Amino acid sequence: MKTIIDLFNDHKSERSFTDHAIDDATLERIISTAYRAPTSVHSQQVSVIVTRDAEKRAQIAQIAGGQPWIAKAPVFITFVLDMYKTEVGMKLAGKEQVAHQSIESLVAGATDVGIALGSVMAAARSEGLGIVPIGGIRLRPQELITLLDLPEHTFPVAGVVIGHVDVPSHHKPRLPLETFRHDEAYVTDGLEAKIIRYNQQMTEHWQAIDRTDGDTWSESVSGYYQHIYFPDVLPALLKQGFGVDK
Repeated sequence: MKTIIDLFNDHKSERSFTDHAIDDATLERIISTAYRAPTSVHSQQVSVIVTRDAEKRAQIAQIAGGQPWIAKAPVFITFVLDMYKTEVGMKLAGKEQVAHQSIESLVAGATDVGIALGSVMAAARSEGLGIVPIGGIRLRPQELITLLDLPEHTFPVAGVVIGHVDVPSHHKPRLPLETFRHDEAYVTDGLEAKIIRYNQQMTEHWQAIDRTDGDTWSESVSGYYQHIYFPDVLPALLKQGFGVDK
């Protein structure tokens, strides 16, 4: 059995799944890890929507920009920043929620979602299943909000595909560890040279697995970040009643 460190270090995002079902007991164990995950000030401002219905998964696949693995695998979980729940709880105490009007609450809530998502990914992989996290649900967020009947003061931050792997994926090389770990203060010296070497490593990786469509890291990240990646996020957040510290 792998240790938890081995499990994390062996991460791969899988995109080839069978349609073999995941039994209820296994799914409950996996979700329990998100349920028990820590949240800021014990707010528990995270909810999950479990989608097993094939038609709905196909709709989510299209909302996310056409990702067929969402439709193929048997389970998709949407992680929701949930300040509707906290608002209801505060009303019971005779208080009015205003925190949803702040960027800080969005940052804190998204952080809590990330913790829950990480827990679920590790738990699923410990059960011998494959996963791939999905940020693409933010491409057309209002459509997903409607599909999942999300109330005000909630927002679908990310999702994850869970299933039995068909054709395993390959491990991708990472930027050098020293571009990730900084002791005492952020180190900028030599970063450009390290990225140049890494770009070459990525080119060699694609060649080794016979992929002719692979980009360098610089080219890949440029394809996303030379423009606003998901421009409909802010309008959807505002429509859901969130604010931006006006």
